[in-house]
Amino acid sequence: MRLSTRIMVVDDEETICEALSAWFAKDGYQVETASSGFDALARVEDSAFDVYLLDIKMPGMDGIELLSRLKEKQPDAMVIMITAHGSIQTAVEAMKLGASDYLCKPFDPDELSLLMERIMATKALKEENLALREQLMDHQASLHHAMVIHSEPMQKVFATIKEIGPSLAPVLITGETGVGKDLVARAIQQQSLRSEGPFIAVNCGALTESILESELFGHERGAFTGAVKTRRGRLEMADNGTLFLDEIGEISSKMQISLLRALEEKQFLRVGGSQPVKSEFRLISATHQNLPRLIREHRFREDFFYRINVISLQIPPLRERLEDVPVLADHFLKHYVEETGKFLEGFTQRAIGMLTAYRWPGNVRELRNVIERAVVIARGRMIGARELTFLNPEADVCNMGPLTLRDMEINHIHAALAACNWNISRAAKQLGIDRSTLRRKIKRHQINRP
Repeated sequence: MRLSTRIMVVDDEETICEALSAWFAKDGYQVETASSGFDALARVEDSAFDVYLLDIKMPGMDGIELLSRLKEKQPDAMVIMITAHGSIQTAVEAMKLGASDYLCKPFDPDELSLLMERIMATKALKEENLALREQLMDHQASLHHAMVIHSEPMQKVFATIKEIGPSLAPVLITGETGVGKDLVARAIQQQSLRSEGPFIAVNCGALTESILESELFGHERGAFTGAVKTRRGRLEMADNGTLFLDEIGEISSKMQISLLRALEEKQFLRVGGSQPVKSEFRLISATHQNLPRLIREHRFREDFFYRINVISLQIPPLRERLEDVPVLADHFLKHYVEETGKFLEGFTQRAIGMLTAYRWPGNVRELRNVIERAVVIARGRMIGARELTFLNPEADVCNMGPLTLRDMEINHIHAALAACNWNISRAAKQLGIDRSTLRRKIKRHQINRP
């Protein structure tokens, strides 16, 4: 890294330029010198440098003005101000204008080396963060594509997301299982004022009350058996970011009270703790349940409902926007083709017809699973009716190539599991068999969850 790092020293004292140049060259850096700000700017027109060392007091153009003009040309440049002890305050002011650090005369070679290592470490960290941000933008673009806005219902959803994004008010997302409520939550976060903050997601329906309490609020060492060290909770991790609570309709009344207090006071206690922990976050909740009905049945607190439902967003099921199916299917096809390395050109017209005629009880999640399976079993260049037979039990299998009764059973079981998000009990009920029978068939046919 040092061999590729280019440094420019700008000072009107020739001895200073020579000394710094020699020290940096000894450490393995590429060094050039300039005797004035004008000379430095002329050099920068032809080639940029990674680090600049600027003397604050120079005739014609001082270091502060040169700093400003360099930052206009090269905003990401790392700049170190050279100053005498009597001008440290000026150097501090320069740091407010974008300088990375300052160096006092006379120089200590060891201090100089440590300073440069620190500057280069900061530069590397900035570049790494930039690369991660670019990856995040690519991921966001992928998410945006997965949430197609071709249909009018989804166009309305995205218009609402853009409208509510900048707010910090709590949002409640409702919709059937598999419609993509988590993607909507991430899209809201990316439109918010805290888009660069953490996005912390918790599936409340997958955890018991005691585990969920520790997961959300954290715990102190010794709070319970197995708590061998203090652990931060998700509320604390979400500070200055977004907390996404999926399946919030599953949490207990006790947990609702604890969360309500945390939302109102913006602080909470870890399990077993006595010191309040502060955390500022935006809450986004999601559920497939009818919360007003749960309130009437005394299974959900009304005060908590009004606190999390400041802004509500209903996501339409896939059967109400079937025009999105071909676009989504194409998106998932490209993803799984890239993942598996298979060469597939697309879907036949008959396959598109089958996809758009299906009711999609499992919504987008089921469609994704169906396309993944179709890519795995595909034999030709196109996804055809053969790969999607289980979507249409009355399909003419005689014209689709060899497909055994065993294949049909596997397809039907796989479709039922996908529609029920791989909930064995619900899938068994849908298939009209008991749970143990379904488990035996899954084991016999070696059906694995994607």
